[in-house]
Amino acid sequence: MQNNPRLLAVKTLSKISNGAYSNLQLNQVINNSNMSNLDIRLMTNIVYGVVQHRLTLEFYLDAFVSNQNKLDAWVRELLYSAIYQMEYLDKIPNRAILNESINIAKQLGHAGIRKMVTGVLHAVINKGLPSFDKIKDNVKKLSIKYSVAEWIINELTQQLGLDKTISILESINSPSKQSVRFNSTLTDKNTIKNELESEGYEVEDSIVSNNGLLVSKKSAAKSELFKNGKITIQDESAMLPVDSMQFKPSDCVLDACSAPGGKTIQIAEQLDNKLGGKIYAFDLHEKRLVKVKENAKRMHVDAVVQTKALDARKIDKEFDDEYFDKILIDAPCSGIGLIRRKPEIRYEKQLSDVKHLASIQLDILNAVACKLKHKGVLIYSTCTILNQENVDVVNAFLEKHPEFELLQTDKHLIINNKNQEKWLRVFPDDFNSDGFFVCKLRKI
Repeated sequence: MQNNPRLLAVKTLSKISNGAYSNLQLNQVINNSNMSNLDIRLMTNIVYGVVQHRLTLEFYLDAFVSNQNKLDAWVRELLYSAIYQMEYLDKIPNRAILNESINIAKQLGHAGIRKMVTGVLHAVINKGLPSFDKIKDNVKKLSIKYSVAEWIINELTQQLGLDKTISILESINSPSKQSVRFNSTLTDKNTIKNELESEGYEVEDSIVSNNGLLVSKKSAAKSELFKNGKITIQDESAMLPVDSMQFKPSDCVLDACSAPGGKTIQIAEQLDNKLGGKIYAFDLHEKRLVKVKENAKRMHVDAVVQTKALDARKIDKEFDDEYFDKILIDAPCSGIGLIRRKPEIRYEKQLSDVKHLASIQLDILNAVACKLKHKGVLIYSTCTILNQENVDVVNAFLEKHPEFELLQTDKHLIINNKNQEKWLRVFPDDFNSDGFFVCKLRKI
């Protein structure tokens, strides 16, 4: 059973429940197995599905197990994965899920555990799962139904209203799309679409970013085009901060919070080192900058990328005032906009984290402001959808810095019709992409 996708899913989920990161653990298991593409997709679906729906699955299992905490981690994850398949994967018959689950219990445990798993799953099939209607508190009901922490629901409802909140909650448990950005210095959209299709991918244009494409059928990381730097994997929304900037090939640019380097590379593609173009990529830790360097080399733009391990709040010691033509601050944030892609965020983050991060974001803005040249443009962006880290931070910055003005953030394609605010807010339900905030400021 060493290549059994359900068994490997249970083992992976057990490690995730003990603190491992889902994406890293999943990739490790896949790389060490000999599973077919079909089995890899099933395993990935089960792992992310169980993590996404954990609060819901806990609620379901409570109806059949008196104390889940007494179960071994792998037994609990086995039951969650079985219930997840029964409830959410309609193409797999219950008898197949039951048989596979019993075999895994037999493989990993003793006869008593096998009997218990058999009994619980038979009860689930015979009695059906409990209704959410028994939950009287509306916020708690939404939390259990969509498997999102109550504080997130409270904040979203207060800021966006109940209807928009429910729309976001319904969208974040749908599968993530696989999007890539093509390297405009090496190729063009039509050429890259044809090359991807010749490799067996299904390809469609992004409606969010001009340089984005949606690909399916297999992992984009396995494409020769990825290996030779013609494409890179990047969410559509994550392309928008750089899309909203206009560069001269000779610009000196700062990416104040760069790792893993997706936006750094996107900027670097528009610079020319022969004309003096350069981008300084900061990050707190040197080891995180290794990925930036690797990506820059793969995408053939390393000549204009200069990395530096530096806290952007301490930039005053390193650079003169009015040094940069353009600055990007893709600030460290709670990542609430990434919940679909990184489901653990919905359980790990607290409101106190949001308030702490907002303070750091404002400190970074305040620190780098004097390093921007007269009439230079600064883009502030985050991958969260909460006002505390977005609108509130920008307003606090502008109040302290009258030498900056708020510009209309450039918007692209269908987004032109979605938002009339000067800043750009993309929510997870707008285009089934990551949630993002982009704001454009100019020094006057």
